[in-house]
Amino acid sequence: MSASLRLSTCILPVHRWHEGGQELWQRAEELGFHTGFTYDHLSWRVPFRDGAWFGAVPTLTAAAVATERLRLGTLVTSPNFRHPVTLAKELISLDDISGGRITLGIGAGGNGFDATVLGQEAWTPRERADRFGEFVPLLDRLLTEGSVSHRGDFYSAEEARNIPGCLQGPRLPFAVAATGPRGLRLAARYGQAWVTTGDPKLSDGGTAGQSEAALAGQVQKLIAACEAEGRQAEDLDKVLLTGFTPEGSSVLGSVDRFVDFAGRHRALGFNEIVVHWPIADTHFAADGKVFEAIATEVSGQLD
Repeated sequence: MSASLRLSTCILPVHRWHEGGQELWQRAEELGFHTGFTYDHLSWRVPFRDGAWFGAVPTLTAAAVATERLRLGTLVTSPNFRHPVTLAKELISLDDISGGRITLGIGAGGNGFDATVLGQEAWTPRERADRFGEFVPLLDRLLTEGSVSHRGDFYSAEEARNIPGCLQGPRLPFAVAATGPRGLRLAARYGQAWVTTGDPKLSDGGTAGQSEAALAGQVQKLIAACEAEGRQAEDLDKVLLTGFTPEGSSVLGSVDRFVDFAGRHRALGFNEIVVHWPIADTHFAADGKVFEAIATEVSGQLD
């Protein structure tokens, strides 16, 4: 794993493709971002709840055709409204269309609007963890085996065919979002990367120092989980999705401020930082010129 820090972006799927959406993904490639992620939800929190919101897989498919080098991915997909069999087929197709540029960010999901949109009761944290614990191994099989049959507590597959499989071998990479022990074990066993947003209890009212201490603790737990699985934690990329730590979007206030933030978190062991593409009048508002300067200048200062 390189000692340098990669910078990626998360483009929320709120723009009509022919009214600026396509240009954002192309601009992300021009600016040199490592990966362009998008959220995999059916709708999201206020103020996005009552506005335009497009599907992640079609958006990434269009982005794959509109770009050449930019890696693409979800951040994150969850079992809330996904089934491993249908998701695997979509991912294999997307990996092929993109020429092998897809990363699957995947997590256990939460209690947002996606949790009940199909008419089910919201799952408890334990139920989410149970489902996630079956979802990830089955998806791993579906993306690496030509035919899969499975009878589980939550998911079934009957001779699910996934030929020719992923263009990336042995399958496209998983970036597993996790902070609890069961999720971290899944990251250690199946992940090529681990994703965190920090400690949500510190998002409002916490300090930068408290957040960094919490993140350092999460990294240590990941290391222990990897050791238990017989893996080296260095084999996993460590990805921080920004915007939810106490510093929020203020880290995009200037190049110097972001360089300081990125350097502090690189020292904790992170080698990829994801920043949200600015959206005016939201939690992700930022000056567009500063944002682009960060994209083009930061990597060179942190190598």
